[in-house]
Amino acid sequence: MSSLYSPRRLWSVFRLLLSFYLLIKKRETFLGVSSLSPDKLASTITELGASFIKLAQVLATRNDFFDESYLSALKTLHDDLPPMSQAAYERVMAKAFPTVVFIRFDSVPIASASIGQVHAAWVDETTKVAVKLRREGIEKRVRADIRILSLFNGFFRPLFSHTTRHSIESVIAEFSSMIVQECSLNHERSNLEKFSSLYKDSGIVFPICYPSLSCDDALVMSFEEGWRFDNRDAILSHGLDIKPLIDQLVRFYTDQMLVKGFFHADPHPGNLLVNGEGKLVLLDFGMVKRVPNDTRIAIIELIKAANERDFEGYVSAAKRLGTVAYDAPSAELAEFTERMFDIFGNDALDSGSMQKLAFEVLEQTRNLPFKLPQEAIYILRVSAIIEGLGTTYIENFNGIKDILPILQKNIPRALGMKDSILETLIDEIKRIPGDINAFRRMIERASKGELSVELSAQQYEMIKKEFRAAMAPLSTALILALGAMGFWMAEIDEVAYALLGAAMMRLWYR
Repeated sequence: MSSLYSPRRLWSVFRLLLSFYLLIKKRETFLGVSSLSPDKLASTITELGASFIKLAQVLATRNDFFDESYLSALKTLHDDLPPMSQAAYERVMAKAFPTVVFIRFDSVPIASASIGQVHAAWVDETTKVAVKLRREGIEKRVRADIRILSLFNGFFRPLFSHTTRHSIESVIAEFSSMIVQECSLNHERSNLEKFSSLYKDSGIVFPICYPSLSCDDALVMSFEEGWRFDNRDAILSHGLDIKPLIDQLVRFYTDQMLVKGFFHADPHPGNLLVNGEGKLVLLDFGMVKRVPNDTRIAIIELIKAANERDFEGYVSAAKRLGTVAYDAPSAELAEFTERMFDIFGNDALDSGSMQKLAFEVLEQTRNLPFKLPQEAIYILRVSAIIEGLGTTYIENFNGIKDILPILQKNIPRALGMKDSILETLIDEIKRIPGDINAFRRMIERASKGELSVELSAQQYEMIKKEFRAAMAPLSTALILALGAMGFWMAEIDEVAYALLGAAMMRLWYR
């Protein structure tokens, strides 16, 4: 455990977080220390291990924080790590399987990630399974990393603006919560079972659990064969049509984000396979997130406004989603949004030109109050992954011209509408008695003076920020006035009058 808090490791974490601070603030140095180069940043993150790799993967969605060279470096980070030592592997196996349950077990892992490693095994002559083993001591390591992050975040926190500070704290809070959950393979098994039940009609293949063989240190599942979604050569060489699969993937994530609200938050290419039957296979359920209803509604409004090129409506929905500060200038943001849509909707531009122009626009808007609420972190990550997979197969693929129409087509389903008009009408008629009852209760509460007004989280944040700004000069003036009174009681009149004058000036020039 002491090595987790060694001076060398603490210095590496400090340099990493300092680099993030300098890059976000566009500063060259702080206390004489400069930021790490893109390659050095990536190697430091890899050296620090699981927690920081996960954190960097989340930050890699923030193209408003980092320029293109650093984003490229962050996007090269993967969970592929060296396997456990032989001694650690044997201890984990002895703990997870005190009795022999497999007729054969491959000791060399087929995949080795930050939280665990996966082995092939057979429970009988015909049944091949995948066994995920949790790394020894990983939960202690993750909790130690979270303590270190919280410590240094407290150091850097005062250096950020209110909006940027909120974004960074959201990233760290969400990351901390999710990675601790991911350390439990019982939690992952529960997620997989819920997913398999909730999305059984999606056409997506999920592994089948073996609960009687599983525990918190080992998860036993059916072994699913397939090619990684980004293995273009293998998939195309088997004559599989990828475009319907991309459409299905977008529809599936639309179901997760906008309809059911139970959301697979780690869809990197290693977790998405295409099997020999041309079906999508989804793996690794350690990171699953529930999307609140108000977030889903805001996303639906965002998609609708984007499809109609209603840029003011788009900004309004973004504020409700929480990705833009509530008091941000709507006109300026609407102009920025229109420019971005024009870039990505231009069929005459290749992907390189699109990216170059987009970064130029983003560079001009770094001071705009963008935010990143917890619920939006993984949605942005999923969007980036789907777009990355799309560009593997479709030239100039991008979210605005290729994904947006699919999302728009699925909005009626997200709003609860049925496949036919008759089914929708029947469903609405069934709701009439409940709506009448709700209306009657509202009238009764109004007559009793019991109606209440609720503030959104964004409105509350704006009011709190304005209240603090209004109180700051009053607080300063009060402190100066109290100081003046103290000096007056001590009969040091010159200082007392000076402090009293400063207090009055602070009130006058607030």
